[in-house]
Amino acid sequence: MSSSATDGAKNGKSFDAIFQVILRELTSNAPDPGIQQALDWFQQVLEYNVPHGKKNRGLSVVDTYRLLKKNAHIPEEDDQKAAVLGWCVEILQAFFLVADDIMDQSHTRRGQPCWFRQRNVGLIAINDAFYLENAVYAIIKTHFDGLPSYVKIMELFHEVTMQTITGQCLDMVSSRPDEPVDFSTFTSQRYDSIVKYKTAYYSFYLPVALAMYLAGIYDEDSHQRAKAILLEMGHFFQVQDDYLDCFGTPEILGKIGTDIQDRKCGWLIVQALLICNAEQRERLQDNYGIDRPECIQRVKDVYHELAMEKVYKTFEDESAIRIQDLIGKFSGSLPPSIFMSFFNKIFKRNK
Repeated sequence: MSSSATDGAKNGKSFDAIFQVILRELTSNAPDPGIQQALDWFQQVLEYNVPHGKKNRGLSVVDTYRLLKKNAHIPEEDDQKAAVLGWCVEILQAFFLVADDIMDQSHTRRGQPCWFRQRNVGLIAINDAFYLENAVYAIIKTHFDGLPSYVKIMELFHEVTMQTITGQCLDMVSSRPDEPVDFSTFTSQRYDSIVKYKTAYYSFYLPVALAMYLAGIYDEDSHQRAKAILLEMGHFFQVQDDYLDCFGTPEILGKIGTDIQDRKCGWLIVQALLICNAEQRERLQDNYGIDRPECIQRVKDVYHELAMEKVYKTFEDESAIRIQDLIGKFSGSLPPSIFMSFFNKIFKRNK
């Protein structure tokens, strides 16, 4: 990897430059001229779906690695490897999002039409999602084969992908469009399982664990301590997401919230069912999961009656205290700044 293209990944522009290097590695120099059209297509897939998010997950790999190295002089090649792993996380995220948008029949993602809604794409996007996942493993083999961390990194991506797919399954079977909404399954326990597996592992534990392996930290105790903190943070993040889906501004979010019409087992509906009266529950039952503006508004009306915005603000403040307490108790030999830098990126976010 050329130093002129990457410059050690020392800022956002350098991180973006490494994506361009990865893009060339994946789509240039076809081993068989007969597949060049597919590689040209995959280049479009990567360019459209990967580099346009906030990149928090990817940059967190780089930031965590530097903190673990105590910001001492890091060889350029090692810094680049952290950035490569960061982009692997971003590509894995793109795989999940492309597939999720098809399953949810979403319209926008990151301020642009979902990939499957692009002209001439449609259900080709299913194959494109498969490609994005497997691109991760191709990149890891290119850059890490033969290194002490190679097997651990590869296994971690496989494990986290399985965990996320499991969480996605729980999410989808909880909101099947061919069956009446069953509020008896909309429990805090079910919600916690969905969040843990669908979001927390890949969004929070994965970036930190990758940086730890790259830094040579393999002991189980350190990874379990990190996991305890990061899964709690991931839960907080998903509750934020659920809240913003209803109460956020679409122009800021870059997407239109669809949790109500998609009959999602989300934090707002789970909490509302715990505190609503019989009449409000009946209104929720009659309107939740129906994709009509008036039905969506009736659900929101109940949320407003229950002061769900205030309920969320209380949860947000209590979560901040709980997470900071966890960081103090469980960091162990890991720098607390690793976890605080993560938390500071998401606390009070509006998108």
